[in-house]
Amino acid sequence: MATSESKSPFAAGSNPSNPFLHGPALYALVTAYLVIVPSLAIGNMMSNPRPSLLGDILFLGLLGSFLLLHKAPLSPTYKGVAAAILLGAVLPYFGTFNQFYMDVMIQIAMFCVLATGLNVVVGFAGLLDLGYIAFYAVGAYTWAIVSTGQANNFIPGGHFPLGPEWFFVFLPITLLIGAIFGVLLGLPVLRLRGDYLAIVTLGFGEVIRVLLTNLDRPINITNGAQGIKGIGQPPLFLNPIFNAFGLNLNRAQTVQLHFYVLVAVILLTMLLVVYRLSVSRIGRAWTAIREDETAAIAMGVPLVRMKLLAFVTGASFAGAMGMVFAAKQTFVNPPTFDLIRSINILAMVILGGMGSIPGVLLGATLVTLLNLQILPRITSELEARTTLPAALDPAQYQRLIFGLMLVLMTIFRPQGLLPEERRNQELHGDTEVPSAVPDKPEAEPAPSSSTPTESGGTGA
Repeated sequence: MATSESKSPFAAGSNPSNPFLHGPALYALVTAYLVIVPSLAIGNMMSNPRPSLLGDILFLGLLGSFLLLHKAPLSPTYKGVAAAILLGAVLPYFGTFNQFYMDVMIQIAMFCVLATGLNVVVGFAGLLDLGYIAFYAVGAYTWAIVSTGQANNFIPGGHFPLGPEWFFVFLPITLLIGAIFGVLLGLPVLRLRGDYLAIVTLGFGEVIRVLLTNLDRPINITNGAQGIKGIGQPPLFLNPIFNAFGLNLNRAQTVQLHFYVLVAVILLTMLLVVYRLSVSRIGRAWTAIREDETAAIAMGVPLVRMKLLAFVTGASFAGAMGMVFAAKQTFVNPPTFDLIRSINILAMVILGGMGSIPGVLLGATLVTLLNLQILPRITSELEARTTLPAALDPAQYQRLIFGLMLVLMTIFRPQGLLPEERRNQELHGDTEVPSAVPDKPEAEPAPSSSTPTESGGTGA
């Protein structure tokens, strides 16, 4: 059958006559890229640790290695080993030369966790959640309160602040607290769909933010609009390893590297959990709910349980990541968790492709880079080469650029950059007429009772 879409040059089995798109030649090309680009990036950082246009381009090339590994038709073993080397050695070593790039990588990983959690709710189960940032806020304030003297205001006789070693004790606790709040949000909205669901979840997020702003009286729990500062950080658990290898890092580099490892472990754990859920009966139940709730109920899908599980899965990891965010920033306040943050995370899911795990990771990476690196770099380059008025600063038009991106995506690629296979087929199915099939000879009509027989008589 002819298809309306041309195959990607990286699709498995495409262009077998081209020696550079399959076999050993492709492995050689990909390996050359994975060796040359990191070498150039690290060499550039060693000669000039300050952020520069060339450094930004090489950094984007480093991150693009993961997209190349995903799209190229290579063996899973090769992809896994290459990704492990990039994630576990190349990127952290590159980041030690400049804290800015390390901070960008940490924030990319954090937003990948948040976008993947929201993708479970929106992409898998089809439940529009505009208050997702509330779970992030709950986790952040939980650790902020117990790791400072703030908890002494309402827990008499408490021994606060807790020490750094308590960080790993509270990490699963914030996971559980996020899940509890996911149930609290899920229960009231089980019968709602579409716009009504979006309004209720939006209200939930705003309620949490308003509570954080006003819970400074009559008992000061959250310190109100002033926020909480001096939040404790996790212990430097990798120092024995650094000492064993003789690594000479200052404290800022050490702290950043610890957060990189911590966030990477959480991200990989969440990806494993979400992937296993997506290919299980639970994932198929979520897909059925997303496509048609009525049909899912008729087929025996436990609607209440599956919806609650979707909210719990997304909210739990958001709570844990909120705790990591609070420890990294050492300061939190209510405006950090406003509606715009939820919209940003939703934009990551839509841009990458709802229901697609690789797509959501790509969307989170692009949006974070746009915020932290690409738009500021465009601004600095324009200022260096032209007399740019302050009113035309590209970094001031982030929301406008996000809006234009979403509009263009909706028009030209509604399935996202890396769409889920099912959604891609639904939106862009085969439109061409199938190739001609030889016509079958029409069957001769059966003789009726009034038709003369071959012997010249009539039928009985």
